[in-house]
Amino acid sequence: MTVAQLRERLNFYRDLGVDEIYRRENVGQAISLPVIPEGVILPAAPAALPSLAPEGDTLLKIRQDIGDDCRRCRLCEGRAKIVFGSGNEQSRLVFVGEGPGADEDASGLPFVGRAGQLLTQMIENTATKEGIPIRRPDVYICNVVKCRPPENRAPQPDEMEICGQFLFRQLMAIRPKAICAMGSTAAKAVLGTKDGVTKLRGKWHKWRDIPVMVTYHPSYLLRPYNQDAKREAWEDLKKVLHFVYD
Repeated sequence: MTVAQLRERLNFYRDLGVDEIYRRENVGQAISLPVIPEGVILPAAPAALPSLAPEGDTLLKIRQDIGDDCRRCRLCEGRAKIVFGSGNEQSRLVFVGEGPGADEDASGLPFVGRAGQLLTQMIENTATKEGIPIRRPDVYICNVVKCRPPENRAPQPDEMEICGQFLFRQLMAIRPKAICAMGSTAAKAVLGTKDGVTKLRGKWHKWRDIPVMVTYHPSYLLRPYNQDAKREAWEDLKKVLHFVYD
């Protein structure tokens, strides 16, 4: 069984409300067992479900585990810098994007290019208009993958799986009050869904027990023909900010 299959199986049972798994004891003893359908596990001594995040995990530990020259997937081949994340490490709100672009790859910081400047404006202008005293440094921002995909293409499933373990740990370490997933790649990574942003946005979802709001990626909003999407994204952001900070 691959890591991806194991994670999917554990998540499936956890979502069903299963908090324990079972292992057979008395290995080596000859015992008569009935014919058991494939996949059925006989109850015996309970064992806690293994955690996918280490005990006492921190953002510093996660960054150290990634290393300074991660070679876990092909994205390392054209990468200049690993883009881990930035902002308030105790933030009550985490924004998750897709992956670094050229400006982020050069600086090592997420959302510093045109899309990042728009995101900053969206956060700070919306907060000001809604009377919420926060600025961009008060939130935490990261991406599904930590290295720039070639030509800014969407990350491949195996790349998302490999880097997704670190995103999972980041979210578990911060434990924000809410997550804002920007774009379809972030929505797929966080929610494990195949639905698009248009169908998902505007309403709350859950990752573990943390509410998730899906909205458009800022790079999508930069396109001149997406004026309606801009209005919808601002509405999504207002919901998130009021939920987290009111």
